[in-house]
Amino acid sequence: MIRKLQEIDRQKTMNFVSQKPAENVFIIGDIEGHGFHSSIQTLWGDFNEQGNLRAVLLKYDINFIIYAPGDFDAKGIASIINKDSSFSYLSGIEEMVNKLKPYITAQPKNPRIFYYAKCETTEFLPKIPSEIRLEKVRADDARDIIGLMKAIPEFAEGNYSVENKQVSIEKGLARGYFIKDQGTIISSASSTAENSQSAMIVGVGTLPSHQKKGLATYCMSKLCRELLEENKMLCLFYDNPSAGAIYKRIGFVDIGKWSMWTY
Repeated sequence: MIRKLQEIDRQKTMNFVSQKPAENVFIIGDIEGHGFHSSIQTLWGDFNEQGNLRAVLLKYDINFIIYAPGDFDAKGIASIINKDSSFSYLSGIEEMVNKLKPYITAQPKNPRIFYYAKCETTEFLPKIPSEIRLEKVRADDARDIIGLMKAIPEFAEGNYSVENKQVSIEKGLARGYFIKDQGTIISSASSTAENSQSAMIVGVGTLPSHQKKGLATYCMSKLCRELLEENKMLCLFYDNPSAGAIYKRIGFVDIGKWSMWTY
């Protein structure tokens, strides 16, 4: 049985998605941040005959995310998505999204697959040399951080919002560290979608003229250590094998693939 989830379902829903806090970083964060009675998001649950959840579908703005670790009513969940004229994105663990694929009437314009990795230990995080000066990102650094991302070729086409980043930092949903050279930010790493259990690492990069020095790794080391000491499980996406090798050296392990379909 599929129905909309309400505040009364909070504990059951959180118990369900918290079994995999890295895989559900967005769902957990959105529930904690917006609840079940928000104009910007809606949640549905698919229940088995015993009344236990077997799937959760989240719609945030124009984005749908599915989480269903076992069998579920894929046709019923897909019908909710098909009836929504505003939907533009569908994402989730690859095998979960693939179960919806036969029932989604629209064809994705740009289906992308990313590796999904998590980190639960500080054991492999490198020490930061004394000569490296790291600074913590403040809300008024948002424009410069986004400027850095746009100056790095692999990030240049990203969809960035200075205002959204400022708000996320102010609300404690994001943080980051950066390194400057002669007053210009040359390397950084940030978190996003922070919640009580997990956080996603994003925006790990260095200006081309300063690469091959380990600067972004130092930014990540500081950021990841801080988050892990707060008992938050870390996760990230990557599609570049070279970047993946760096992440694995500092303690990230692959946990699957993440589908992100644009319609």
